[in-house]
Amino acid sequence: MGAVEADEGHLKGKTMPVLINKPTEIKAAGTKPKLIREYIGRVNSKTEPVSIAHMKSPPGWEEPGQTPEFDEYTVVLKGTLRVSHQGGALDVNAGQAVITQKGEWIRYSTPGPEGAEYIAVCLPAFSPQTVHRDGP
Repeated sequence: MGAVEADEGHLKGKTMPVLINKPTEIKAAGTKPKLIREYIGRVNSKTEPVSIAHMKSPPGWEEPGQTPEFDEYTVVLKGTLRVSHQGGALDVNAGQAVITQKGEWIRYSTPGPEGAEYIAVCLPAFSPQTVHRDGP
């Protein structure tokens, strides 16, 4: 049945816990390969209100800027995640978190020597159609 154990009963409106057996790996935008493991979201669990993903970004990784239609809540587990915004940049270290608001221009990168590992929660769920990346 894929990554979701009990999705059919849950999606038909029944109330019951849903086991997520495993994440789906998703190709990431950016200058170097980044690992995205979506546990909950549009791809892995067919969940549109929220997405939860485990990310691992290598040292020197940078993605294009974006102006998403979702709020993003990020907890850094290891390393440092840089969040550039119109007013400057924040370095979010292991044990810290950052909240970005929908409609706000941001760009994520991992300039430090160890990269970063973090959990990202998007409300509503991340979608390539709603992230609005810079560029062509």
